[in-house]
Amino acid sequence: HEYVSNEDFDKAIMCFRDAIRVDDRHYNAWYGLGAIYFRQEKYDLAEYHFRRALSINPQSSVLHCHLGMVQHANAKPYEALQTLEQAFWLEPCNPQARYQRATILISMNRCDEALQELERVRDTAPREASVHFTMGKVCKKLGRSEQAMRCFLTALDLDPKDNNLIKNAIDRLDEPDVDEDVSAF
Repeated sequence: HEYVSNEDFDKAIMCFRDAIRVDDRHYNAWYGLGAIYFRQEKYDLAEYHFRRALSINPQSSVLHCHLGMVQHANAKPYEALQTLEQAFWLEPCNPQARYQRATILISMNRCDEALQELERVRDTAPREASVHFTMGKVCKKLGRSEQAMRCFLTALDLDPKDNNLIKNAIDRLDEPDVDEDVSAF
């Protein structure tokens, strides 16, 4: 995992494959390969490796979240929502699963449902600026400018280093909404 964090993917892949050769039930190595392929936008490979990890450790809500993320990135939003349902079943309060579910719902233009999920995430992680920022984007889509402004200002207070992104969102609050990637934050 050290190689992955240093973005030395070739060495990381070699290490994970060596671990699998030693023990093909090493779910962490299967997960590691999936994470690398996800970062490289090789979504089919990432999905395969996350599924292998899940076949070994089906009780991991984190693995379900990652599989859902890759399914969403691979234009399978309905499958992703079903996968995230498994994560909720295993760990009902998992904020990562809720946040991922919200981003999928946003991409499906189901903004009211997305906002409900984001509010649950906010209640669990009130100091997470990206949640407030995403809530602001959703509120803007729903035409709730005042609520969007409050969310953006909260995000700005929580994470001043991303002030340009947040200030741009505030400046565009009165402009027509264009499809923007909510994960840009």
